[in-house]
Amino acid sequence: MELPLKGGCVCGAIRYEIAREPLRVYACHCTDCQRFTGSAFAIGVVVPADAFHVTGPETRLVPNGVTEGGRRKRVAVCPECGTRLFGEPRPDRCYQGMVRPVLGGTLDDTSWLRPTIHVWTRSAQRWVILPEGSTVYERSPQEAENRAG
Repeated sequence: MELPLKGGCVCGAIRYEIAREPLRVYACHCTDCQRFTGSAFAIGVVVPADAFHVTGPETRLVPNGVTEGGRRKRVAVCPECGTRLFGEPRPDRCYQGMVRPVLGGTLDDTSWLRPTIHVWTRSAQRWVILPEGSTVYERSPQEAENRAG
């Protein structure tokens, strides 16, 4: 992986750069991600929000499902081609050091992507084989923390 990481939408109107290494790479197997990607899962790349810079027209926020707790998720899309690019930070997590989830498939170079965390595996397609050594959650990591505490 070579910094800065670069990516953007299908039509090229929106471009972004990530100046620092991602904090984690995960695969989400929830049914919302399956619907939105038209695939078995979505790959998320979590980056420091202050290291993420977007150029181009203003993105449009569209619904991206609802969490188990009832919070509505939104994702930024290109207003020209509709490519889903990155998630909106949680409103209760707007602080220094906050993070932004970027859809891994929108990176120019995806050769280094390797999810080490798999979430919502209870919804995973039966044919998906999770790599040995991965951190696996049947639901979300937050759900696991809430149950443990």
